[in-house]
This record gives sequence, C-alpha cells and structure tokens, in this order.
Amino acid sequence: MARYTGSSCRLCRRENLKLFLKGDRCYGDKCAFERRAYAPGQHGQRRSGKASDYRLQLREKQKVKRIYGALEGQFRAYYNRAEKQKGITGTNLLLLLECRLDNTVFRMGFASSRKQARQLVKHNHFLVNKKKVNIPSCQIKVGDVVEIKEKSRKVKLFADAMETVVRVGIPNWLEIDKDNFKGTLKAIPNREDLTMPIHEQLIVELYSK
Repeated sequence: MARYTGSSCRLCRRENLKLFLKGDRCYGDKCAFERRAYAPGQHGQRRSGKASDYRLQLREKQKVKRIYGALEGQFRAYYNRAEKQKGITGTNLLLLLECRLDNTVFRMGFASSRKQARQLVKHNHFLVNKKKVNIPSCQIKVGDVVEIKEKSRKVKLFADAMETVVRVGIPNWLEIDKDNFKGTLKAIPNREDLTMPIHEQLIVELYSK
C-alpha cells in the first residue's frame, strides 16, 4: 500500500502549520518547523504572490489529509460518505476522520502521534470492546471501549506517550481510565471541539467542482 515515507517535518513546513506529526519532538527546541518556518525546497523562502482559489482549496485538502494520515483514495471515500450523511458535509468529513481508531488512540494518549498510533494498532496492541482490532481506519462508535492488551501494558512506549499527552490534555468527548489502560468514546465531538485551524468548506468546494 502506498505510504509517504519522507520527512514529517517537511510536511509541516509545506503547510505552514505545525501538524504535530512527530509526537514529543514537536513540543521541543528540535522542531524543524520552529527553526525553519518556511516552505521546503530550494525556493521555499522566496515563494510569494496571491494564491488562487484552487490553490487554497488544494492546500486545505492536503493539510487535513496529512493531519489524519489518510491517503488520497481513503480521503475521497470519506468525503463521499460524508456527503451522503445528513448535516453539513464538511463537518461530517472531519467527524469521520476524528472517529478513526488510530486517531482515537492518539487522542486518548496511548500514542504520541497519529503515525505512531497507526503502527501500534497494526501491531495488535489494542482491543475494541474486548475484541482484537488491527485496522487503523476502523470507525469507533459512541460507547466503544478501546484498551491496550494486557500483554502490551508494560511497554515503555505507552508510558512515554501518556507523559506527552499531558501537554495537550484529553478531549472532553473521551473518558480515560489510566489505571486500567482503557478509554471510552462518550460522545461524538462537536465541530467547535476540534480546534485545529481547518477550513473544511474549502475541501467541499474543491470536490464539488
């Protein structure tokens, strides 16, 4: 399966926004975006000029794809699904992405980044409602319980991730039981709960052409 294997910091610089793709490193002095807050490439510092509507729409789509780690085909499938649901298409799209298992694992503090969460899910470290699930894109529903397998709870990586999440906090739509290494999706988040600077209407406009 296709997957981006280049520098994660390069993606943040390209989108001119810290996407928090490398966990704890993003909060320290080593963050490449903090040191070089301009687009990558030979002419990164000289790029200027008014952006067209299409460019703005494309960049917004690319940004959201990179935040949640979705491929182009996956992302388009999410959009088609969101379009068929009741409500606002752009909001539906973000909520579908937010309820992915890998994102839920990250939000619960069991991984320091979404990329790490995807890897941990694929390596069978998690149970959903007591059943093994190793598909990062699995949709988590209200009331679902996500927990770390008992054999995996001694892995130091999980303790380190929980220290990282203290900096950002646990979202109010999740309930965490740290002692038992599990969390529950209490409710579907509202649009205002998602604080990343995302303008989903631009994505709707791009796909509506």
